[in-house]
Amino acid sequence: MAATPKQLREKAQTVCERLVALYGAQPLVPRREPMHELISTILSHRTTQENEEVAYRNMWKRFGSWEAIRDAPVDELTEALSPANYPEVKAPYIKGALERIFAERGEASLEFLRDMPVDQALDWLMSLPGVGIKTASLVLLFCFSKPVLPVDTHVHRVSQRVGLIGPKVTPNAAHALLLDLLPPDPYVLFNFHIANLKHGQRICVWGTPHCERCPLTDICDWYQANRARQ
Repeated sequence: MAATPKQLREKAQTVCERLVALYGAQPLVPRREPMHELISTILSHRTTQENEEVAYRNMWKRFGSWEAIRDAPVDELTEALSPANYPEVKAPYIKGALERIFAERGEASLEFLRDMPVDQALDWLMSLPGVGIKTASLVLLFCFSKPVLPVDTHVHRVSQRVGLIGPKVTPNAAHALLLDLLPPDPYVLFNFHIANLKHGQRICVWGTPHCERCPLTDICDWYQANRARQ
């Protein structure tokens, strides 16, 4: 029997509370300037955090300004971004995003998003080359404390296994479904994201999860189906 919306919201609250208790509540303080956050998140796709950071530093060391990055030959920018996976794809995305931002705003700044309604801000960011719902949501939540929820591969995996979303729900579709299960409080949404990300990295890993260390087994659909009777 499928869970009701009320039951799913209660489960989402329980998941959030238990994982935040496990990993610790984090303050919602911007870790990076918005332009840095945007471009680094584009670089982060299918790339380790270490390689993302090396690629970003290489780019800045070689070109030195957003204007120079915008105007760089695509092959030179691709070479600078080579520590990240798929630099030949990301270089045109970054150049295209910068060209659009400069053309519309006259400067390399996303501060205007602070006062823009959430839906409009999401649409604007997602109109940039290489920016999907995850990247747009991350920039708006992390930098501007907007009530949105980024769903990366770890958040998606944990939410699917626990049973907050169905087995066929895509990461893109999961953004709206999970957001609807949580209160529209940026601090709660941020900590749900961070705690689930850490849980997916450390315990609810891809492949064989470490259920013996998980505080969610009594409410986890995957555990009940695969491990509870072992």
